[in-house]
Amino acid sequence: MNQMNDRIAGVMIGTAVGDALGAGYEFGSASLGPDGPHMIGGGLGNFAPGEWTDDTTMAWCVLDAAAQHGGLASEAALDAVARNFREWYDSRPPDIGTQTRAVLAAGGPRPTSAGLRQASAEFAAGRARSAGNGSLMRTAPVAVAHLGEPGEIVRAATAVSELTHADPLAAQACVLWSLAIDRAVRDGVLDVRSGLEWFDDDEVRDYWAGAIDEAEQGPPSRFVKNAWAVGALQAAWSAIHHTPVPADDPSRHATQALATAIAIGNDTDTVAAIAGGLLGARWGASAFPAQWRGMLHGYPGLTGERLEELAHAVSA
Repeated sequence: MNQMNDRIAGVMIGTAVGDALGAGYEFGSASLGPDGPHMIGGGLGNFAPGEWTDDTTMAWCVLDAAAQHGGLASEAALDAVARNFREWYDSRPPDIGTQTRAVLAAGGPRPTSAGLRQASAEFAAGRARSAGNGSLMRTAPVAVAHLGEPGEIVRAATAVSELTHADPLAAQACVLWSLAIDRAVRDGVLDVRSGLEWFDDDEVRDYWAGAIDEAEQGPPSRFVKNAWAVGALQAAWSAIHHTPVPADDPSRHATQALATAIAIGNDTDTVAAIAGGLLGARWGASAFPAQWRGMLHGYPGLTGERLEELAHAVSA
């Protein structure tokens, strides 16, 4: 596999590895040992070792819709995302975010993207803050679907986020992270700031520049309040930024940064899934241990190998 294909596969494999690795430690379910995280399973959903959770499942829902419709630019593609979300919801998953559950329930048994956007807006209307991390955790496939098309990435990341998370902060986080993944795949650079130029509003741009500054000042442990989009992005980026790149084998940065992300605590599977998508985009699927990759599995009866195949098909 050439470097570009390895990175494309790495977006989904990194998401799934981070998700499955972090699942066993979510909200203090288990304690990290001195030798770092392992694929122990368990967690809130009593997952099997190597089994991904809602983070990767919802990312698959997005990736599958992109495969069906040649990207995520059309309303038909967004309708397919909505249908995939609902089919998964109807499977009675063991772990699903409160906000996502409420919106999908309100969207009805045969939702359209317009219907989910309305349900999402209604959920947000009665709350001061509704920017949960549930759309950021699934945004990685947006970059795979529109590599080298930053304008399309901005539009699609926003549209997919708004299906369940109407708060602009959630969509803005998705835009930044999706653009960072695109840059990592194409240029081999870890840079979450490059997306700031896509925000027309000075206040929005300054807000996120400040949030990134905080993440880089660290330490990563500061971002334990990571169940919301801003805190989750800060936690993931702080873990990546503060983990040194080994001089003898730079690709080991991927697994070491995931360990840093999980050590932060709280929503460990989601933070590690977010971080893993960007780390995989930079270092490739091959950067993650073959044993871990071989253990990956999850809804809807897929393996890590199938995630790789679908990512390559979507990016072609």
